[in-house]
Amino acid sequence: MSSKWLDIDYYRELLDTLTRNKSRTVLTGFGVFWGIFMLLALSGGSTGLKEILSRNFEGFATNAALFIPGQTSKPYAGFQKGRTWTMDTDDIEAIKTQVPGLASISPICLTWQTKVVRGDKSYSSASVKGLTYEYYQIETPKIKYGRGLNAFDEYNSSKVCVIGKRVYENLFPEGGDPCGQRIEVDGVSYLVIGMDINAGDMSIGASADQTVSIPLSLFRALYGRGKRVDLLGITAKKGVMVKDIQTKTRHVLARRHNIDPEDELGVMSVNTEAIFRMVDNLMRAVDILILLVGLGTILAGAIGVSNIMMVTVKERTTEIGIRRAIGATPRMILGQIIGESILLTTGAGLLGVVFSVLVLSGAELAATKDGVLTAHFQIGFWPAVAAVAGLAALGVLAGLAPALRAMKIRPVDAMRDE
Repeated sequence: MSSKWLDIDYYRELLDTLTRNKSRTVLTGFGVFWGIFMLLALSGGSTGLKEILSRNFEGFATNAALFIPGQTSKPYAGFQKGRTWTMDTDDIEAIKTQVPGLASISPICLTWQTKVVRGDKSYSSASVKGLTYEYYQIETPKIKYGRGLNAFDEYNSSKVCVIGKRVYENLFPEGGDPCGQRIEVDGVSYLVIGMDINAGDMSIGASADQTVSIPLSLFRALYGRGKRVDLLGITAKKGVMVKDIQTKTRHVLARRHNIDPEDELGVMSVNTEAIFRMVDNLMRAVDILILLVGLGTILAGAIGVSNIMMVTVKERTTEIGIRRAIGATPRMILGQIIGESILLTTGAGLLGVVFSVLVLSGAELAATKDGVLTAHFQIGFWPAVAAVAGLAALGVLAGLAPALRAMKIRPVDAMRDE
């Protein structure tokens, strides 16, 4: 196959042309290099950030709301502001009957900074969480060993527990399955029935990896809570907006405890659906911003390529005229100018791809913990190929105007210029 694209002399001539003015070529190529680097590096960073955020929210329900008794900030029904109040099990029954659209409702009781002991091993920063099995519809555990709490444990007030990852690492440094072993919390012996490796940053009341979870009925009996509830979690049925049942639940609680229904500090609540939507919108906005910044920088580089080719054509007027005089066709001139443009954009773009891969590899190395990669920042093969192909197309567009100008140069005019 006879073709100039397979002729090494053709590429040598293109390189010779581009190196005649090295400073101008380097400056223009840097614009394309920086644009592709910005686009790919920021895209990889965005992917890693999404993965980190997803891991932090992993297992947490997107259709939940949490309620916390606060301090009233408004006077209501003859009561002064500044009152404190507590939720109880009667509130739960009222919410079940008065708030339609509920999928589940889960009361939660907590203690913090509790010492957990196993033989000569101890951990002093644990939290004890009293739960019902319905709580797992809000925060799904990642059980590595054993099982989670169930309805039988709650009904019988069984002295069993599920421990978090950090508790496990401190009490069982030798590793292995902890189920069937006994630990002691506040002088009470518990049988370990499960180990939760969930280490997400989003949790209720206390971090999951520092928690010892026990049946709520047992917690109330041991810690003398009676009907008191520290926190309350609810989930919405499919098709029901969380904000709707959140508002109705707040009104039920406010009415039962003589609190202004609009007092959001008196009855504090958190809507996880709104949090997840906000994070999704934020990441979508980041993606759009990255795309605009990267494409804008690449387009600026392409314009620079077009400008340098225009100047190059003007400086080479005599050379192009002589080539036309000795038989070069307009198509040959067009191919050379566009070829130079493609070579400049693609070469600078490939350097940008390589540099972005190196930078993202460094980011993945920094994100490796205990030999495990916590987030993937690296770009894929096909996005990189698509970026280079796009640059080649941009190179054609950038070189088109200068090439058309070069085609119009007549030998007579070139000699007159000389």
